[in-house]
Amino acid sequence: MDGFFLVNKRVGDSSNYVVQQAKKKFRANKVGHLGTLDPLASGLLILAVNRATKFSSYFLESEKFYQVEIELGISTDTDDSTGKIISKSNSKIEESEVKKELYGFLGKSMQVAPFFSALKHKGKPLYKYAREGVFISKPAREISIKNIDSFKLKNKSCTFNIHCTKGTYIRSIARDLGARLGCGAHMKGLIRTRQNNFNLCDAVRIEDLTKENIISIDKSFEMLEKIVINLDDAKKFVNGVTIQNNNYIDSLFRVFNKNHTFLGIGEIKNNDLKHKQLV
Repeated sequence: MDGFFLVNKRVGDSSNYVVQQAKKKFRANKVGHLGTLDPLASGLLILAVNRATKFSSYFLESEKFYQVEIELGISTDTDDSTGKIISKSNSKIEESEVKKELYGFLGKSMQVAPFFSALKHKGKPLYKYAREGVFISKPAREISIKNIDSFKLKNKSCTFNIHCTKGTYIRSIARDLGARLGCGAHMKGLIRTRQNNFNLCDAVRIEDLTKENIISIDKSFEMLEKIVINLDDAKKFVNGVTIQNNNYIDSLFRVFNKNHTFLGIGEIKNNDLKHKQLV
């Protein structure tokens, strides 16, 4: 069994818990998730099973979509509602000002990860240092916020949808929004609704997952055009030999042999086809 599962992760479950449950349930040799979700977060968690794990990088690099809830006026040490409150503000917050500062995150910017994150320092996750009272700040990294919409403010609860690049910490968005407004803030809720071409509406709970839910590797890359090559070229392709192909523009493709067997992802550059990732 090779392919991808779309899991609707519930609040409270860790991403690793979901991985271990799937591994045990299907007796799979390899299972990995394609982008962690904190226990507080819910929504789409993609699992790669067995040979599909070879293709993980294509999804780890992909953009993500979330529904976000931020509580204004309260800051925590984890930048979310699981942490200890470190400051409170009773200042009045105008909706127009919140919207202006929030939409100011659009585009490219440099972001500092939360102290409680899985980023590593000397091989050890930052959250383990933070639990010991040692707070380590990593250098800011470039992120890009592609879109923000459906903004609403009720009392001091701010909700919106966000489309962002990989490596974006929504908890940091909450923290920095609070700093810009001068009132403090933390992330209260987070739902991942989409990643790459996969959507939350197609996901199921881990306990309801069956073998029928698996999405084959080739189907997972249907956004790529399909190329069919003869059996001789197929042998060259899997052995890393470059094949001349004048029929397509430079891009990534799904590559099949004449027997309709999926071979992997190939790349054409300057009329030369070579494999990027084999099954």
